Amino acid sequence: MFSPKYTITHALLENIKRIYSLVQGLNQRSFPHVVLAELQRDAEAVSSYASTSIEGNPLLLTDVKRILKNRPQNVRDSEREVLNYNEILQEINQKLAKGTLPLSLNLSLQIHKKVTAKLLPAFQSGKLRVDPVFVNDPRARKTVYWPPDAGDVPTLMNELIQFVEGNKNKIDPLILAGLFHKQMVGIHLFMDGNGRTTRLLTKILLADMGLNTFNLFSFENYYNQNVTRYFEMVGVRGNYYDIVGRVNFSAWLEYFTGGIIDELLRVQKTLPFTLAPEAELKPYHRALIEFLEQNGSITDRDYSTLTDRAKPTRRLDFNKLIEMEWIVRKGKGKNTYYVLKEKQ
Repeated sequence: MFSPKYTITHALLENIKRIYSLVQGLNQRSFPHVVLAELQRDAEAVSSYASTSIEGNPLLLTDVKRILKNRPQNVRDSEREVLNYNEILQEINQKLAKGTLPLSLNLSLQIHKKVTAKLLPAFQSGKLRVDPVFVNDPRARKTVYWPPDAGDVPTLMNELIQFVEGNKNKIDPLILAGLFHKQMVGIHLFMDGNGRTTRLLTKILLADMGLNTFNLFSFENYYNQNVTRYFEMVGVRGNYYDIVGRVNFSAWLEYFTGGIIDELLRVQKTLPFTLAPEAELKPYHRALIEFLEQNGSITDRDYSTLTDRAKPTRRLDFNKLIEMEWIVRKGKGKNTYYVLKEKQ
């Protein structure tokens, strides 16, 4: 049974707190449908580019956007790879908009089949591997990882899924998604297409945690900024059976959550600052809310560094946002601070 070793370090805990603060702030915003549709298309293009680029696809982002716009019929494998990823990503987004997608081995196979359509032989596409595979380090020109035997793959994957499902109310979903991601890469379900399939399944798990901005979100983009670092963090070295009980997930979880923060900040900068129609806020109100999204809480002293408004006026600003149900007051007297109100 899958029983991962990890420590909830100070860095990991701070990352998790910040992620929830950023998500809460992003989910407080509202946007015209036409704006969201355009932003979603762009995020899907970035994901399609980044996730395939990680695996060595040579196409540039401009090439990917052109291909996705024109949808040519006669394509090379590099173009097919992008089109496949984008197609299944759009399908996942549409299904998630209607509800959750239960994690299962069958879902993994369905995603892999679409990711590798016309790129792998039919007996490998959407099918668990039946042969041994090896992971090589191209720089050292030697094998660095021996995944588990093919016969053990179904059991290991089902145990991983059972672990996730059985701990949804016990372990923070961000940690669960990170544990799932690294372990699935280690199991190496398929002859090819493991990384792309794993990243799509991880996106589904992240959406399940209530990340309403999921369809605007491309955490693959962070990994693609330093592919070598990603492979160092997500991978392991040695024979699976020799190291399975010694793998520590702590450093990976810090890296994994740090990447989510990086992407959420990118999304935050991309989105126009639009609030609910009745929320006609001034720039200093927006600065206050953005500070909360970044830091989780704010004091009057913090706010005084963001604006030159007098203390009595700053008090009125806090009261206005409380009345509009954007923030809530915590503490008393000199220990007073403010946080974003949880969205119902």
